[in-house]
Amino acid sequence: MFDKFNDECGVFGIYGTGDAAAHTALGLHALQHRGQEAAGIVSCDEGKFFADRALGLVGDHFSSHDVISKLRGASAIGHNRYSTTGETLLRNVQPFFADLSLGGFALAHNGNLTNAMALRRELIARGSIFASTSDTEVIIHLVALSAGTTYEERVVEALKRVEGAYSLVMLSPTALIGVRDPNGVRPLVLGRLGDAYILTSETCALDIIGATYERDVAAGEMVIINDKGITSLFPFAKTPNRFCIFEYVYFARPDSIMEHRNVYDVRKRIGAELSRESHVEADLVVPVPDSGVPAAIGYAADSGLPFELGIIRNHYVGRTFIEPSESVRHLGVKLKHNANSAILKGKRVILVDDSIVRGTTSKKIVNMVREAGASEVHMRIASPPTISPCYYGVDTPEKSQLMAAQHSVQKMAEIIGVDSLAFLTIDGLYRAVGEAKRNNELPQYCDACFSGEYPIALTDYDPDAAKGIRSKKAEKPRAA
Repeated sequence: MFDKFNDECGVFGIYGTGDAAAHTALGLHALQHRGQEAAGIVSCDEGKFFADRALGLVGDHFSSHDVISKLRGASAIGHNRYSTTGETLLRNVQPFFADLSLGGFALAHNGNLTNAMALRRELIARGSIFASTSDTEVIIHLVALSAGTTYEERVVEALKRVEGAYSLVMLSPTALIGVRDPNGVRPLVLGRLGDAYILTSETCALDIIGATYERDVAAGEMVIINDKGITSLFPFAKTPNRFCIFEYVYFARPDSIMEHRNVYDVRKRIGAELSRESHVEADLVVPVPDSGVPAAIGYAADSGLPFELGIIRNHYVGRTFIEPSESVRHLGVKLKHNANSAILKGKRVILVDDSIVRGTTSKKIVNMVREAGASEVHMRIASPPTISPCYYGVDTPEKSQLMAAQHSVQKMAEIIGVDSLAFLTIDGLYRAVGEAKRNNELPQYCDACFSGEYPIALTDYDPDAAKGIRSKKAEKPRAA
């Protein structure tokens, strides 16, 4: 089982350029880290819609001129997908498209709806026929059944019925529409390229096409982009902003700007906080690549220890690598990582990683570093202990499989095989993102994976879902 968290999608939309599909493919390429199992693009040309979806990486399919040339039009939206359970099926690949009474409508979603099952049962009872197992399709049906006279009215009416986290990009025959949920859990930014406007998950997708970052789409905001320009609406009741703090720890690309903060700078500050909270005598600081690198740089700078690449990552082994036989399965982590013994031998090493999920990878990496000759291995984690699953658009294991939810830090250290183990405190994480500390009465971020406090209702789950137990009453639809 994969021993890292996975964000479940990236979205991109552009309006007002003749190369809309090509720009969208490039944007999705920059967002590849947000979903590696499938990608899709829907474009619009004078009211006619064109779609192409494929399993695999963006470059495996959308690098072809023949594919892009068929996606005509000056507006397009795209989606990268990471599925959570079961098979990856083409019918689940977004953007979704439907012919409504008003005309064509396409939608791409990053996040997860926490009342999707309840709404799905209601819609099926009313005669709706679902073509996918994705929670996103619920929104399509709600929009289709709305009595609103415009796309915007129908989207607002539909979204007032859903719970959970969502950043949406939608395409009508005459507009690009973006919406962020009232709590602003998942990211969405606005950019500009000449006369064209872009809505996307991260600013790195703007950089790749030479666009400028204008601003973040605010929590609860609807942005409508058409030939008249940009219209901004706030149709939902105001609620506290609870942006996902784990975006800063792991999900976002380091070169992106999230909520006015450079992710790379935040991760270095996380490392510095980690050093101040839990430093131990050692000879060098080594990151677990690639996600531990910025925090390790910050740790080394604050502690005055050398930063060294004691572990080298093989970037050419993807998640779909097929181990050829049982005889080599024990190699495990060495498919992706190899110890640099010339650096590690005889040294007291501080290993810095972003998080511990199940702990299986951490144990293998520690063993690999010891085999390379390290005299001591101390692990420092650039986030608090992960004690609860996420229900808002991140693929996380059940609580029973989260190592920190089952064991004390001391016991985790014994299992992983380190001389010492320490996590960043939750107050330290808040300091790194610019807050004095966590406000326990009203946290500024969604930190449910660290605190167990869920800011949005979990309708599709049992009452004890806040303890990390998924409902057994019905299978949850796959997140976006």
